[in-house]
Amino acid sequence: MAQKEFLKIMESNLIIMDRLLGRLKRDPMQVMGYPRQQVSILLRLHLAGPAKLKDIAHREFITTPNLCAAFRKLERDGLVLRRIDDKDRRNTWYSVSAAGERVAVRALSEMRATIEKFFSSLSRSDAADLTNAQKIINRILTKLEIANA
Repeated sequence: MAQKEFLKIMESNLIIMDRLLGRLKRDPMQVMGYPRQQVSILLRLHLAGPAKLKDIAHREFITTPNLCAAFRKLERDGLVLRRIDDKDRRNTWYSVSAAGERVAVRALSEMRATIEKFFSSLSRSDAADLTNAQKIINRILTKLEIANA
């Protein structure tokens, strides 16, 4: 019983979060002249660390050829670094450069300001409840990730 209820709540939350994110995305997120997709790539690399092209494509829901084009621009502008895997030369690892870090930090700041504005209508009680719920979800999902690593 509890599992069915959990799945229904999770599905409902995913739909609601998708709608909220859609509203947040209406605010143009161009940072220093870079479009949303490239900023999103920089943010993910900044927050999660180096990643392989195929993993980034999967996370970003982008085809590999389109992602390669975005990376060529980011690499040409000195925002990302590319490193061939010494153990398996078929794999290429991407990470943010120092310049990419600066763009990512600025993008995070702008994104946080937008989110703060978006949620400013919440009462203190609702904000506290939502924060506590997110902490619990984060703690449990972290355990789940470790258990399934």
